Amino acid sequence: MKKITPFLLGLAVLFGAGACQDLARTSADAPVTPDGTVDEPAQVEETYEDARNDTRRAQLDSDIRAREQRNDVIGDPTERADSDLASEVRSKLEANIPRGKLAVIAEDGMVAVTGTVPTQQEYESIPTLSREILGVKDVKVDVQIVEPAPSAP
Repeated sequence: MKKITPFLLGLAVLFGAGACQDLARTSADAPVTPDGTVDEPAQVEETYEDARNDTRRAQLDSDIRAREQRNDVIGDPTERADSDLASEVRSKLEANIPRGKLAVIAEDGMVAVTGTVPTQQEYESIPTLSREILGVKDVKVDVQIVEPAPSAP
């Protein structure tokens, strides 16, 4: 009994901390907090390659489909959990803005997007893409436009 109690407490803390993390990131170098910054925002080639990878794109599509199907079966399709909204918006942005370094957080249907994108066109597409996800009521965009670094010859 003495050995299992610390183990169970450790699991509770681990799962509790994971459940509180509703920030969804489009890449490993996206901000880690809603008000965080991006390290080396002009370096987008690795982010681009990862997002354009066929396996990754299939994962993104599968993630959105699975969440929508689960929600259709167990609840009102217009009511979404904050974590589902953040994840689905992240997937949508990652698939359509592959060079973006974005973080998404959702609360009561309100979605906030932070990070960087390389062009004005990609910046302007963020609210439109985000609102395509069922349950998104409003989108706050706090994203900077940072031109990509020139590629090495």
